[in-house]
Amino acid sequence: MRRILVIGVLGLSLAACGGGRDASASDSGDANALSGTPTQRLAAAGAAIDSTVTPASRQEAARFLTQATFGPTEPEIDHLMAIGYEAWLKEQFDAPLPTLSHQAYWEMRNTALNAANPGHGAGADELVHSFWAHALAGPDQLRQRLAFALSEIFVVSWADACGADNIRGVASYLDMLGRQSFDNYRSLLESVTLHPVMGCYLSHLRNQKEDSATGRVPDENFAREIMQLFSIGLYELQTDGSLKLDGNGQPIETYNANDIAGLAKVFTGWSWDCPTWPQEGCFLWGEGRSDGSATGRQFVNNMRPYSRYHASSEKRFLGVTIAAASFFPSPEGDLSLALNTLAKHPNVGPFIGRQLIQRLVTSNPSKAYVQRVATAFNQSGGSMRALVRAVLLDPEARNTAAALSSTTFGKVREPILKLSAVLRGVGIHSDTGYFLVSPTQEPATALNQAPLRSPSVFNFFRPGFVPPSSATANAGLVAPEMQLVHETSAAGYATFMSNLMFAGVGAYGFGNGTRSDVQFNFNLDPTDGWLKLSDQPQVLVDLLSERLMYGAMPAALKAEIVKAVSAVEFRVPGATTAEQVRSTALTRVRSAVLLTAVSPEFQVQK
Repeated sequence: MRRILVIGVLGLSLAACGGGRDASASDSGDANALSGTPTQRLAAAGAAIDSTVTPASRQEAARFLTQATFGPTEPEIDHLMAIGYEAWLKEQFDAPLPTLSHQAYWEMRNTALNAANPGHGAGADELVHSFWAHALAGPDQLRQRLAFALSEIFVVSWADACGADNIRGVASYLDMLGRQSFDNYRSLLESVTLHPVMGCYLSHLRNQKEDSATGRVPDENFAREIMQLFSIGLYELQTDGSLKLDGNGQPIETYNANDIAGLAKVFTGWSWDCPTWPQEGCFLWGEGRSDGSATGRQFVNNMRPYSRYHASSEKRFLGVTIAAASFFPSPEGDLSLALNTLAKHPNVGPFIGRQLIQRLVTSNPSKAYVQRVATAFNQSGGSMRALVRAVLLDPEARNTAAALSSTTFGKVREPILKLSAVLRGVGIHSDTGYFLVSPTQEPATALNQAPLRSPSVFNFFRPGFVPPSSATANAGLVAPEMQLVHETSAAGYATFMSNLMFAGVGAYGFGNGTRSDVQFNFNLDPTDGWLKLSDQPQVLVDLLSERLMYGAMPAALKAEIVKAVSAVEFRVPGATTAEQVRSTALTRVRSAVLLTAVSPEFQVQK
């Protein structure tokens, strides 16, 4: 109980794990500083590692997979140990797209549900089910993990009407992020820009040119956010992610109101793809709501250009000028020039690179880490593969000993990743084979987070969030995921995980199930390996440390869990000896997994 309560305070705060930050050391990247603090050793680890080698230990393999997947499993650790980092990455980069996409799954379930109960088709639950099926059982783990990370940068949300009314479109958006995960950043940015759910969410779908007679001006929402959130950020950056300063020592803004206004004109004249394109009715209304969200193409196909609604006036932004069109303006040509300008901006490498480091590896990367990642991105011409490879194989990411002893390295696990790590690491069964994990956005009873259900375009948490009045703040660090943590969500997580141990999670099959679809194997199979370890609490906890915490569970936490598990023994009047033995074994395993999952040490990924 003590550890559950600790979650509600700042036990998760990165700096609370130890002392303050040595800023000069962690930011210097001095390759000659081969001694000193753990933070200094991280930054000094060198510019590259021999990625052709296999991990030196199962601990290192599990830690890599914690960063690159939705959680390590025993077979995946074995495979990585056998083939090495580079071969594993190549396998993941070359893995085929899933046979059953998120959109295809949603359509399949929509058809089945409507057949069973006309007028009551699929909704957000089916999108979430598909997400978890891919996250928990998909062989293309790196693609799925990166698509999730990108969904927290290039945000759309089914908490908003544009997503809630078009869940099939949100499913296709997630598919798009998966397809683009290993492509070129420029291609990714165009796909994000032209997806109709994004067009609706940030209101550049049906955006019309200015009209002096009515005073109408182009909507500026997307023009602002594509710069602020999706590409270059608010201030000019050095390659290492630090701010460029003007002669007065002040940050230099990357854009101003005139740039937003000029870029907003580029995003006029884009609307739905429908059979009557480019007619006016298609621009204004699309196919019609009767079939557009369930079977039509208007919320899954890229938006189409409508020249008559596109601004023909001069467009100035980011030092670029598009001359006024004297005849038919070109929405496609203007868009291409604008996206090329953004993609080639020197901020993109450090701005996007640092966020992916935060999503996968650590919240507070050194300047040297950011610079190496941004340089790999720039030298590759904006390759997402090169970016991801640089993030995961960087010496700061792979130096396990230095990372585990550092007081500033690591990140708080966001709730979805906590659940996925436990489910994959301990072992689960899905009655349907579709892993029907229900939406988990409720803070008091679930995770306070559900996939693609951010409360705003600024994601569930901001990259620069600092918990107020915390050790993290005092150390000058950020802890983005802590924006989701408060008293209610901390208690809700513990309650949710407790229920998970006994009842599993998710829907009751496809309408004919009698239990939650996703269950731990130890709850179903009396011969499960975890149960065989119930009378060896130390061995049981050691294995949980390997599976869930890459072998890094602190000795004090191990001792506490071993003591608690050892004290569990059932003496139920009237029960057979076999029943008492099984009840004791089950409760011991459940207790060990629960105490590990709710511990602050598990909830900080190092």
